[in-house]
Amino acid sequence: MTGIGNELNHEQAVVDVLYARLDELREATRGRLRDVRLQGAVGTHQNRSERDAFATLYEDRAAQLDAVEERLAFGRLDLAGDEVRYVGRIGLNDAEHRGILTDWRAPAAEAFYRATALHPADVVRRRHLVTKGRSVTGIEDEVLDLDSEIEASSLSGEGALLASMAAGRTGRMTDIVATIQSEQDRIIRSELTGTLVVQGGPGTGKTAVALHRAAYLLYAHRRLLERSGVLLVGPNRAFLRYIDQVLPSLGETGVVATTIAELIPGVEASGTDEPFVAHVKGRGLWRRVIRRAVRARERVPAADLPVRVEGHDYEIRRRDVRDAIARARRSHKPHNEARTTFVKDMLGRLADQVTDVDGARLAAEDRTGLIEELRAHREVRVALNLAWFPITPQKLLEDLYAKPHRLAEAAPELNDAERALLRRAPGSVWTESDVPLLDEAYELLGEDDALARAEAAQAAAAEAEALEHARNVLASGAADTMIQVDAETLAARFASTGPSLTTAERAAADRRWTFGHVVVDEAQELSPMAWHALVRRVPTRSMTVVGDVAQTSSPAGARDWSAMLTPLLRENWRLTELTVSYRTPATVADTAQRVARAGGLPVSDLVAARDVDDALAVVRVDGGEVSVAAVAHEAATLAKEFVEPEAGRVAVIAPAHQVPVLAGAVDRALPAALGEAEAERIGAQRPEDRQVTVLGPRETKGLEFDAVVLVEPAGIAAGPGALSDLYVSMTRPTQRLVVVHTEDLPEGFTA
Repeated sequence: MTGIGNELNHEQAVVDVLYARLDELREATRGRLRDVRLQGAVGTHQNRSERDAFATLYEDRAAQLDAVEERLAFGRLDLAGDEVRYVGRIGLNDAEHRGILTDWRAPAAEAFYRATALHPADVVRRRHLVTKGRSVTGIEDEVLDLDSEIEASSLSGEGALLASMAAGRTGRMTDIVATIQSEQDRIIRSELTGTLVVQGGPGTGKTAVALHRAAYLLYAHRRLLERSGVLLVGPNRAFLRYIDQVLPSLGETGVVATTIAELIPGVEASGTDEPFVAHVKGRGLWRRVIRRAVRARERVPAADLPVRVEGHDYEIRRRDVRDAIARARRSHKPHNEARTTFVKDMLGRLADQVTDVDGARLAAEDRTGLIEELRAHREVRVALNLAWFPITPQKLLEDLYAKPHRLAEAAPELNDAERALLRRAPGSVWTESDVPLLDEAYELLGEDDALARAEAAQAAAAEAEALEHARNVLASGAADTMIQVDAETLAARFASTGPSLTTAERAAADRRWTFGHVVVDEAQELSPMAWHALVRRVPTRSMTVVGDVAQTSSPAGARDWSAMLTPLLRENWRLTELTVSYRTPATVADTAQRVARAGGLPVSDLVAARDVDDALAVVRVDGGEVSVAAVAHEAATLAKEFVEPEAGRVAVIAPAHQVPVLAGAVDRALPAALGEAEAERIGAQRPEDRQVTVLGPRETKGLEFDAVVLVEPAGIAAGPGALSDLYVSMTRPTQRLVVVHTEDLPEGFTA
């Protein structure tokens, strides 16, 4: 068994002990709770109060123990002096009262969040445990003391890579490792205020820095950020799964992890726009477009409108509507909320058209009754709705897409061709590019009651649970027989101190929630409209933004941080750079840089920390199209070298239209290279976890592999993401890149 396998078995044994202790404590707590309840509500008032206090204590403890079933332990600290400390969601002692698990909130766990290579706080190694249920499925190591005697074979993840780099015999290798640590440490510990933009090329550890910074800020500013929460925005669900593995304790502190597509509670954006359509929707002009579309639902009628209600004649006058609209707008409330002001004003103006027999205004009680009659009359309702139309954000945007005259009226800045591209039928699936537009519409139209419904649902569940418990108490005879009480009354007493929504749950259900800090990964892909949606959620403008403008594949994304962020943040942002790549071998990194610069991409200066023998190979295939067999052969060869049952990943990255055919060919080639059993094991893995996979360029963003087969670079460069997609694809491997092509290679491939 490999060193990694031994480490996994060791950690599994430790986790088994922790869960066994958790089960013991659960059973003991439930036993004490049963004993207290069996005592019944007898004795003096003080005795009953003490019984209730103990019952509440044990109930809370039981709930706490049940709540930590998932990810009970998620970290380990190896400290100087051979001390090992496990960190988890709760503190646990063994039967002899010796600590076996440290609560992540305890001072003793502080180093798990604060320690860096520059400030290790006696930490030699920090290990993240990846678990599923009660099983340890993986480990991620960070070695903070590179002079330690930790065996490299026992390391997994970044720690193994840094250890191998530090073992280099040249002074340059050690110097670069120190540079990585110092520049990352400086960013992680940067002040909370303002927006910090971290620009860095491929392999510089931007995502890791963002996550460690989030953990550091949550610990250093816990009181502030626990109340307001932290929003983590990633490019896809794979990124969110990574967060869940690397920093599992973040869920304890009110962190909402999401993508732009999932930013609005209750809105499912599962569609994908063509690149040019996404570009049109991402433009900042949509803030004006949405505002005009909302104003178009506040209209003065073309002529005065007579109506007859209960035998009386009224007139909905244009001037009254105009004045009522102006007054409602001056309330500065969203459209649907300001409608109440408009309707109330108009009904009052209509009521003023009726006088008593002496010609005086009606008495207050008569006027109130008349206003209700007017409010209930169909013709009046229709006329007021036409003047101030209540509408949902979804309906507003659907109308813009489906009705050319609506879009032409609201978006004169768009030309006919652009408006034609946006046209689609009502009921079409929402796309990620639609979400910021919907968010703008929500802001101008007003909110629904999603948060109120969530809280009501939880309250109803708590009430039902309390009622069931009360009935059981009455049925058991434990209630005080001297006091006549029904189950409902008893349940109300039980539920009065029931649980409430956590910060994360409240924030996730409330589109209007404002966060204390926002972390954005792959931020270069965000459009101006997406940035408006994020900035709205953090009034303090406290953000950590990581990305690389040379890797921008979205036509609506950023090619220059200043051009994108200064209009939004003015001077309230600062830029720092990561300059050392510890993922990509120097030969591969230098080639990718040359290709990117030759194509005019805004490439950051980048120094690779290491090189690997035979890191780059180029295979030219004769013929009009790349041979599927040649690609499958190269992939199978790399799989045989790099893939083990417990580690190693190989990817084939190809133009999107070739992915299905190549995936089938690679699967057919694996049994001969790896054996039937190993190929079957790999084939059964989840798509996101497959050790040998075939992907399009867009799907590889943020990922890394031991080895990559890059298919037809010129074809990738000619695709939707152009040269940025090729730059991303070339920089995914940590060990080897094999280029298979028939077309001429883009400029820069040769030195």
